[in-house]
Amino acid sequence: MIEGRSFCRHVVQQSRLDGHLHVGWDNSLPPILEVAPGDEVFVDCIDASGGVLNRNSVAADIERLTPAVVNATTGPIAIAGARPGQTLVVEILDFMPGCWGWTALIPGFGLLADEFPEPRLNISRLRDGSIDFADGLILPLRPFAGTMGLAPARPGRHDVIPPHASGGNMDIRHLVASTTLYLPIQVPDALLSVGDTHAAQGDGEVCGTAVEAPMGVVMRFSLSDRGISAPEYSLPPCAKAPDPVGYHATVGMGSDLREAARDAVRRMIDCLQSRHGLRAECAYMLCSVAGDLSISEIVNRPNYLVSMQMPLSIFG
Repeated sequence: MIEGRSFCRHVVQQSRLDGHLHVGWDNSLPPILEVAPGDEVFVDCIDASGGVLNRNSVAADIERLTPAVVNATTGPIAIAGARPGQTLVVEILDFMPGCWGWTALIPGFGLLADEFPEPRLNISRLRDGSIDFADGLILPLRPFAGTMGLAPARPGRHDVIPPHASGGNMDIRHLVASTTLYLPIQVPDALLSVGDTHAAQGDGEVCGTAVEAPMGVVMRFSLSDRGISAPEYSLPPCAKAPDPVGYHATVGMGSDLREAARDAVRRMIDCLQSRHGLRAECAYMLCSVAGDLSISEIVNRPNYLVSMQMPLSIFG
């Protein structure tokens, strides 16, 4: 904060019709708001369905999810004085989730899409810091924004789904409140957009969706002259809380890292079916919202090893 200067909080409320939403990255989009470094911004984010799904939706409604609405973000927000070569420092201050969220198996999407071709939809209830997911499964509420990024230097519209050098759809579940994200600025005013807010997600988001939920996001921005070429982030000790009961893990291994990851998830699905009586579709979604997929070993060629870890406290 600059001494002697009073900073304000800006509020961005939104609906599907107010012009604050956009799908895709494009540096020609006019900013919806301009803020000064040090200002706080509250952004009311829509869920990743673009408002198509609600707490009463059913699996048939997944057909209505189209590229025109999925992963719509709010923005862009201009940060006065930001210039290419600098770094935008985003302090993530708070998240304000609502009372519901959704997780889906979307045909053609996800790590095991070929093995789960039918659409499935799970509606979760959010309350008191926890998530009623399904079949008595209670997950901890750990909200974060799956998509947070800056406009790229390349002209034209670019797909919102893959992450890019200035952030975007990164789905880093550890970017909870009290963390800081650093994004390389490629265009004047930085032009930040945010969306795809999640109530909970496992590392990997293996089925393609988390507990997708609308929520408010509070951020504060500053500028750094330290140049970076890709996103970085800082986590305080509380950002990676261990499970109080412990974890059970399955592994996959082989010369193809993606196939090893698929094997690790398949084995966890089998484990959840045999140990906890879950349906395969529910187990797959649970892997996406609560399980952590991680690279355990990548140096012992020709076989690499991937782990899928599931917290045990969610089973009561």
